[in-house]
Amino acid sequence: MLDIAAELHRWVEQGRDFAVATVVAVGGSAPRQPGAALAVDSEGTAVGSVSGGCVEGAVYELCRQALEDGETVLERFGYSDDDAFAVGLTCGGIIDILVTPVRRTDTAARRVFADALSAAACGQAAALARITDGPAELMGRALLVHPDGSYEGGLGGHPELDRTAAGEARALLDAGRTGTTAIGADGARCGQPLTLLVESSVPPPRMIVFGAIDFASALVRVGKFLGYHVTVCDARPVFATRQRFPEADEIVVAWPHRYLASTEVDSRTVLCVLTHDAKFDVPLLELALTLPVAYVGAMGSRRTHEDRERRLREAGVTEPALARLRSPIGLDLGARTPEETALSIAAEIVADRRGGSGVSLTGAHTPIHHDAPRTRAGVFAAISSVA
Repeated sequence: MLDIAAELHRWVEQGRDFAVATVVAVGGSAPRQPGAALAVDSEGTAVGSVSGGCVEGAVYELCRQALEDGETVLERFGYSDDDAFAVGLTCGGIIDILVTPVRRTDTAARRVFADALSAAACGQAAALARITDGPAELMGRALLVHPDGSYEGGLGGHPELDRTAAGEARALLDAGRTGTTAIGADGARCGQPLTLLVESSVPPPRMIVFGAIDFASALVRVGKFLGYHVTVCDARPVFATRQRFPEADEIVVAWPHRYLASTEVDSRTVLCVLTHDAKFDVPLLELALTLPVAYVGAMGSRRTHEDRERRLREAGVTEPALARLRSPIGLDLGARTPEETALSIAAEIVADRRGGSGVSLTGAHTPIHHDAPRTRAGVFAAISSVA
């Protein structure tokens, strides 16, 4: 639901009643992951998507019905061998959809949803936990959990349930993840089970592009398209200008390694080094390869890459760190132009994040949609250019 928070926040401010259908579980080749949502207001206006088109019409009607009767429902949609074009997922997947009415007459529940949507729309960290499987009287109950562990709302069960759910939600929020977790109805780890969908709203991940060159300009645009908060850093003020990078969120004039040492990064941060200059690259990569970031990139030809590796070894960078280098940069698209090269870099970043193989889907036996991103705790990659 938080993926359409900005629009739903406006609906709340305008006093609209609406119902929101959220993907809470998937199986097989389902097109959307848990947390994806479609919402319908009392006038019939719809925003969002739960299946990329396969079951939108049926879910739309479920939302209209939920607005009328005020009942939360859980519905499963899947492939039918008898009629592949009946209401269902012809791609062969299965999705469970939780449909929840958010009406002005239900003041307490609406306040929880309103605060969750406000936080997400403003880019603040918060997690919305909802019961998606359990006793009928608890279905759809919601809890809003903040980074400090405090929470709003209630799940309506055993007193310990809220505290346990808040702890589980906070753990997912700390990791910036949306997912499901199971706990007992009384808050214990055993007993009658409940399933919670925890939707985490976190500030956008950072992409820091070092080197204010023409390739950087294209990468900034692609990074913004992918939802990153993009910073451009270069020690040369004549190149690091707002006129050259109008779409960047930040432009910093500083030595790259000094800026990296002073700025905040996390496990979702992407670092792309496009400076092509050893006096910038080597000290920057020395530091970058020690940080718990998602991706480290260093642009250059194969000859530049080999020279850079030699310099990094001389600077004391270990072989395990150098083994993490992704070289040459990106997926093999035959990229030539700045835009094509930016696409190549972005494709590899997405594949790394989602666990994709990077091979063509035609003739392959790999899944189209991956159930979970590939995790590489403590492993960081550096990349060098095909240019």
